[in-house]
Amino acid sequence: MPDNFEHEYFGIGILHGKTPENLGVLWRTAQNMGASFIYTIGKRYANQACDTHKAVKAIPYFHYEDFADFFKHLPKGAVIVGIEQDQKSVPLETFAHPKRCVYLLGAEDHGLTKEAIEKAHFLVEFQSEKSLNVAVAGSIVLYDRNLPKARWGSKTK
Repeated sequence: MPDNFEHEYFGIGILHGKTPENLGVLWRTAQNMGASFIYTIGKRYANQACDTHKAVKAIPYFHYEDFADFFKHLPKGAVIVGIEQDQKSVPLETFAHPKRCVYLLGAEDHGLTKEAIEKAHFLVEFQSEKSLNVAVAGSIVLYDRNLPKARWGSKTK
């Protein structure tokens, strides 16, 4: 990660996640990719068998009852980066990841809610003919964040 990211943090979570296995896989990736925290909105999941690295014990895990609760408790200075195929979305390939943010994924069958899309500071999508598993999509975004890019810190909106 670039040296100018000394005061950064990021978290990743799922809004109304569909399966506990997806969450466990995403937690494992989040830990490997340096996430500061993980979270769920809506459904709460206990320890996952697919979280073999015990990420939920290694980095903070937060649960929010609904999107309003999440938005109310958004870390100061953080922006929401929604991962969603939408007309307002920018390509992940050219997106400048904010220093302090929370990545928000929706369930595979419904995506992000209208409220989440409206309140997201950024919407990002990547090339895919069909929708991807939510854990895979989140993993791709976190991998992209860790790539050394000249675009770090530039404005996207």
